[in-house]
Amino acid sequence: MTAPATSDGWISLYLEAAQAEAGAATNTALAYGRDLGDFAAHLSARGLTLAGAEEADISGYLVACEAAGLAKTTRARRLSAIRQLYRFAYEEGWRADNPSIKLKGPGRSKRLPTVLSEAEMTRLIEAASSGRDGLRRACLLELAYATGLRVTELVSLPLTAARGEPAMLLVRGKGGRERMVPLAGPARTALAAWAAERERQEDRARAEGKPAAKALFPSRGKAGHLTRQGFFTLLKDLAVEAGVSPDKVTPHALRHAFATHLLAGGADLRSIQLLLGHADLSSTEIYTHVLDEKLKELVLTHHPMARRGAQA
Repeated sequence: MTAPATSDGWISLYLEAAQAEAGAATNTALAYGRDLGDFAAHLSARGLTLAGAEEADISGYLVACEAAGLAKTTRARRLSAIRQLYRFAYEEGWRADNPSIKLKGPGRSKRLPTVLSEAEMTRLIEAASSGRDGLRRACLLELAYATGLRVTELVSLPLTAARGEPAMLLVRGKGGRERMVPLAGPARTALAAWAAERERQEDRARAEGKPAAKALFPSRGKAGHLTRQGFFTLLKDLAVEAGVSPDKVTPHALRHAFATHLLAGGADLRSIQLLLGHADLSSTEIYTHVLDEKLKELVLTHHPMARRGAQA
């Protein structure tokens, strides 16, 4: 393939290939597009292009990002996007070398995720079950906690996924990868109750000549289903109702609770990796650190020797 004449052309063709060949998720492609666009603008301001940039130019960009106060995770993601672009350019013959191959990223902060306790999850689910919208809210909470689905995976579930009272859900995750996720009893009950209500809603809509809504959690927005922000807001409201700190309750916190509580209950990391849809086991290993911290806290606060030391 002939190399494009402009940096924008490089980015456009790379992103098209990433989505077509590697199945990159739309959100990932958009993020990489923004990152590469920022890098290209940095080069352009210095009279350079992606085609002519060298290792020192990429290093200078990373230094500029750090000086601008960008977080380690953001800088690591930008370097990842640059590496993948130049690897693609090298494989396509656009360049005879890969100027990013020797560069090392800033590394990620080893910040442990905040984990909701089992008691807090129980209070949230009980709060969700009450009120006018209890069936939908309870279904969302039960599914999130019972499956560890990513927020996008959860809110975009189709109504067909709930038909027949399934014991497992087929989920399409990052990169279009599919996985089967089992449903525990309470989640199946909540799903069946909400699915029955959704079918009644669809019957009423058809009787009134309205178009059918395909989503399990429909919305009037462009996407046709509950948005990520809508679910985030719902969780904050539930936290207040349940007497749980709203700062602790996020869609990702429910995913963390699912994995950590499974691990504490004796599940192995490989199984949790498959259930979460992690491509790399290293992404799952953080939950062992969370459990280590919980066990340490348990010993320091409950062991008689620890209490004796505190009184000395």
